[in-house]
Amino acid sequence: MPKYTLREKFRYHFENTMSGGPIAVIRWLALVSIVSVVVLGGLIVLLGITGSKDGGGEPMTFIEGVWASLMATLDPGTMGGDEGWDFRIVRFIATMIGIFLISILIGSIASGIDQKIEELKRGRSRVLDGDHTLILGWSEKIFTIIKEIVEANSNQKRPCIVILSDKDKVEAEDEIKSRVPDTKNTKIVVRSGSTLESSAADMVNINEARSIIVLSPEVENQDTYVIKTVLGITNGRNRKDDRYHIVAEIKNERNLDAAELVGNGEAVYVQTDDLISRVIAQTCRQSGLSVVYSDLLEFEGDEIYFADLPDSLVGRTYRDALFAYEDSSVIGIFCREDVTEEGGNPTGREGVHHAPDSTGDTQVLLNPTMDRVLNEDDQIIAISEDDDTVLTNGKGEKTVDQTAFNHDEDGGLQEESTLILGWNEIAPRIIAELDNYVAKGSKVLVVAQDPEVDSAVAKLQGELQNQLIAFVEGDTAEKKTLLDINTRSFDHIIVLSNRSIDIQESDAKTLITLLHLRSISEQEGVQYSIVTEMLDMRNRQLGVVARADDFVVSDNLISLMLSQLSENRELKKVYDTLFESEGSEIYLKPAPRYVKPGIAVDFYTVVASAAELNETAIGYRLNSETRDTANLYGVHLNPDKSEKVVFGEKDFVIVLSED
Repeated sequence: MPKYTLREKFRYHFENTMSGGPIAVIRWLALVSIVSVVVLGGLIVLLGITGSKDGGGEPMTFIEGVWASLMATLDPGTMGGDEGWDFRIVRFIATMIGIFLISILIGSIASGIDQKIEELKRGRSRVLDGDHTLILGWSEKIFTIIKEIVEANSNQKRPCIVILSDKDKVEAEDEIKSRVPDTKNTKIVVRSGSTLESSAADMVNINEARSIIVLSPEVENQDTYVIKTVLGITNGRNRKDDRYHIVAEIKNERNLDAAELVGNGEAVYVQTDDLISRVIAQTCRQSGLSVVYSDLLEFEGDEIYFADLPDSLVGRTYRDALFAYEDSSVIGIFCREDVTEEGGNPTGREGVHHAPDSTGDTQVLLNPTMDRVLNEDDQIIAISEDDDTVLTNGKGEKTVDQTAFNHDEDGGLQEESTLILGWNEIAPRIIAELDNYVAKGSKVLVVAQDPEVDSAVAKLQGELQNQLIAFVEGDTAEKKTLLDINTRSFDHIIVLSNRSIDIQESDAKTLITLLHLRSISEQEGVQYSIVTEMLDMRNRQLGVVARADDFVVSDNLISLMLSQLSENRELKKVYDTLFESEGSEIYLKPAPRYVKPGIAVDFYTVVASAAELNETAIGYRLNSETRDTANLYGVHLNPDKSEKVVFGEKDFVIVLSED
């Protein structure tokens, strides 16, 4: 065994005790102080010091010597009246020791205070607020989510949002203040820590949270982090007995089963890539549809709400409900029982999608048959300004002007040509989704700079039923590339972001492509139907210069949906129906299909005409306002039903329809 010197042993133990921080330093200082004053007090006794100038008088006792040394250690000013050089020398030594010890003490205390302040800045104290919205993780989506929840909480008393992420607390708070300067009456509490640690759950008071939003981190294998975080909540050692309300995002469809398993029926998931691809596929064919979706998902304006069925509508039909609300637009029914009509179909119509919950005893019926009878346990699903504005204050069908009806034939599916500029992981999903909306013989051309896209396109061709697909290699940010492919020959254009590079760089290239398209549009006198995917919501404002009215901002749409689901998880069933190709979806159809152009009609008349076609009218779009950003590019969702409007040949009615 090696032998250690006394000096080495002392140094080892001293360093170990010093790791205890300022408290350990203070202990050592106290020990040195006690030893010093005791030794000096003893020296005074041994030398027989009296403290007088001539050496006369009685020598000091040990207690008096210790006290005199202590006073000199703590306060050098006490030396002024000392007499006798032997006494002065001892007191001088005590004073020098005191200056040294007090200097170290002050430095240690200051260091300890700084350390404590830094610890508080890191945000590790326990959150005492309850009934709060808890956000776990950090990404660009968080700013939109905060804005939406703040808007939703505007009529609440002392609402609170708690954020837990591995981001530095001070840095996170600074970013939130710069991006969301007005939080109204909502308090924002930020805590720093890993969302995967069980101790963090206690720190953010997870058991008293009203809802929990789990964000995908901006790293590889994002779904793994989300799944682990959800698992830590549902199987936490200190979890509550009641069910959690968890909303999370999943990137890859392959991970959805595992996510559902750990969610244990307490979590609803937004499959981000699938949602964006479906929305892009739908909006590229209908100018203005992305504005409708954004308006529905934002808390500012009109949203989707569930309302109890009033007694006056029990036993009546879905058609009757359409005219029972003046300030709200009914879009469907939320059934609390499995009400099955003749033929075994709960909606009475083939192909209408319903979304049962985990217990199987509820379902969402959007745009059911007009003669669907309303039952006592049903709830109305309506678009309204707020949950307390879904009131049965409608005028019924008495104002309907049937002479204004004009039921033009719907052309059905048509052969369409789509141009896709750029390529990323959601491009195959978009093309596959488009296949559900076009007639056989339709065409898709993909233009991208990556030559490897050719093999992906070739593989995709074997999976399509209605479209022929081709690939051209080229830089979409160059105007020459766009001129060479003759963009005017396409019905729809989709501009996709490059997700493999920096977000701002990707959006810059997307904007350049968009500007080139608008330049070509002006030169050739042709109007393009363009949907542009952008990754950063802030860059949408730059696109307004290009007069583009349809943008699909990926992170923004996901943020809006996560915010809505955090307030009402049952909305997931509504969104599942709206964004699927089966069942009823939102369409913008020519106004002359419903009413005669040039005649002033109220919206009751439009609703009645659409009902004759088994469709639910929820708004309209005016062609004269398509470039008016203040009026949402002409989109009027959930209009006042009594207000008169004159439709032109190029105006559209927004409806829920099967096709």
